[in-house]
Amino acid sequence: MPASRSLLTRYKLRLRRKRMLWRAFRSRHNLTPVSRRTGAIARDDILLFATLRNEMQRVPWFLKHYRGMGVGHFLIVDNASDDGTADYLRTEPDVSLWQTDASYKASRFGMDWITWLQRRYAHGHWAVTVDADELLIYPGHDTRDLRRLTADLAQFNQRVMGAIMLDLYPKGSPDAQSYDPEHDPVQVLPWFDAWGYQAQLQPKMGNLWLQGGARARCFFSSDPRRAPTMNKIPLVHWDRSYVYVNSTHNLLPPALNQTWEAQGREALSGALLHTKFLPGSPARARREKARAEHFSNSKAYDDYYDAVAQNPDLWEPQSTRLTGWRQLVDLGLMTGGDVDRD
Repeated sequence: MPASRSLLTRYKLRLRRKRMLWRAFRSRHNLTPVSRRTGAIARDDILLFATLRNEMQRVPWFLKHYRGMGVGHFLIVDNASDDGTADYLRTEPDVSLWQTDASYKASRFGMDWITWLQRRYAHGHWAVTVDADELLIYPGHDTRDLRRLTADLAQFNQRVMGAIMLDLYPKGSPDAQSYDPEHDPVQVLPWFDAWGYQAQLQPKMGNLWLQGGARARCFFSSDPRRAPTMNKIPLVHWDRSYVYVNSTHNLLPPALNQTWEAQGREALSGALLHTKFLPGSPARARREKARAEHFSNSKAYDDYYDAVAQNPDLWEPQSTRLTGWRQLVDLGLMTGGDVDRD
């Protein structure tokens, strides 16, 4: 790329970042505090940010999972849940909760709200940003919590940690299973696709674009470029000048998107265990299709919603049963750095 064009691109990206930060500032008026306990946030707390709607099926284990990993405080936006999610969260002592009935799509799919909260509360903290159906794991997560992990990342000047989003599914259709929200959903969704992933480098933002997994195989085989993006950046040492651009797939400034190398060594990465296909996912797909809030061009994904609503069995003989983080490192789906593998 010519130097003049490179300078122009950097200038445009700076403007884009400033516009997104301004959008986030304006979006604060959409948020009504329900239980704001941010005064309890300690200087070294690891924070978690999420926007959710009607996630009572997942919230109990979600909180347990991330508390066990060392999250000190949860900052959550509830987007007009009507299944008891907000009532449950408002009583949790380590949760600060805001509510809004504004459009999820019009808020950049919730990122305007989250960016405002991150700008106000996350500066100088390590911040986890995930959806309610994403459970972060990483090499050694069973023996070192997020405090130890982030100390290791800081040692190598690694400000971010990337992760593959791993679609988990049952053997059999989702609605043929049973699930207790107090239990680990991986017990119900133990299978994943170990192969068939493709990655491209996006030169403008410097981020990877990874596609593949069960949804690509089952729902987008005829048009694979429309398949979901399967890489995210869920863990960031936050600065108030940062902003997520497209969900948590990429960030500005663009230097943050280089998730595969740190100080000349392979960067440690994780996995987001994606628990979308729990019982009830077909009915949820029908509701979300009607709301049309999850894609910029929702009509283009009607076939996808219809396919999920049919209660499909995603399992095939080549499916792999999840056994743990070492397996994912061996498969090359996440990188382990120098973690002891014994």
